[in-house]
Amino acid sequence: KNMKILGKAEILTAEKALLKHFPKSLKVYGYLHTINRNIPTRMEVIVDSWPEFKVIVCRPDPKNEHKRDMRSQVSYYSTDQQALRKILTDADVVDWSRYFIIGGLDTADTSMLKELSSQRGVNIRIFTVVHLMYLPDSHQLLPQEKVPSAHSQVASRVSSLDLSHADLVNKTWKFGSNEKSYNTIKNFIASFPSCCILDEQGRPVSWLLLYDYCAMGLLYTLPEHRGRGLAKVLISTMARRLRAEGFPVYCYIEEENTLSYKLFYTVIHLPTILCGFSLHLSCPL
Repeated sequence: KNMKILGKAEILTAEKALLKHFPKSLKVYGYLHTINRNIPTRMEVIVDSWPEFKVIVCRPDPKNEHKRDMRSQVSYYSTDQQALRKILTDADVVDWSRYFIIGGLDTADTSMLKELSSQRGVNIRIFTVVHLMYLPDSHQLLPQEKVPSAHSQVASRVSSLDLSHADLVNKTWKFGSNEKSYNTIKNFIASFPSCCILDEQGRPVSWLLLYDYCAMGLLYTLPEHRGRGLAKVLISTMARRLRAEGFPVYCYIEEENTLSYKLFYTVIHLPTILCGFSLHLSCPL
């Protein structure tokens, strides 16, 4: 078969190789970053060839007993569409018999993926179109003193989420409100940096998490606390913390979500921030 499953040492090598392909390789890089820091993961890493590779795929590990507790998501980075077509056609890289999502892909591959899905008799739909926003270096961060609310009482109430907050986050997440999403959020809180602002009673009123591929997400402020600049404080604080701890600083913002786009654009202060479009394709039976 035209594929190889990478072991621990090889995943370290692959992570370094993907650095050269930022920002397009960020999502796969994020998964590898997680694996290489011994954070529990359900992902398995596959390449078309080794040590040089043109395609790298992260997929749910079929040996992981918890894989059913999470959304079935596949991500890849490819420098060669023909090599990508070959590995998806010839090798059992994805389980086409089950529902799954291909996340964070290049729009240039859309028609090819639709064609392959059609050949397999699988329905395919565009789930969402997103902007990829990425901070190359910390000089482009809005200075802390220019972040609204940064010097007010808000700054003293910045904290991290803990597992007791998972239910609140789950209830307000648009993909949440079920047991599977609750388990996903618990994993994010337990394994990755998070940031929140607490009220006087110590309850979170605004928060920002990290997905298991190291992208910032799940930004939310309770309606009665909006309009006070809390989200800007969270984004600025989180971006600085991620830089300090060696994480990439990036996020995906849905195309129609102009409010979040402006928020991240203001704080992660880049002259041009649109690094490329990304599509999620979902393939139900």
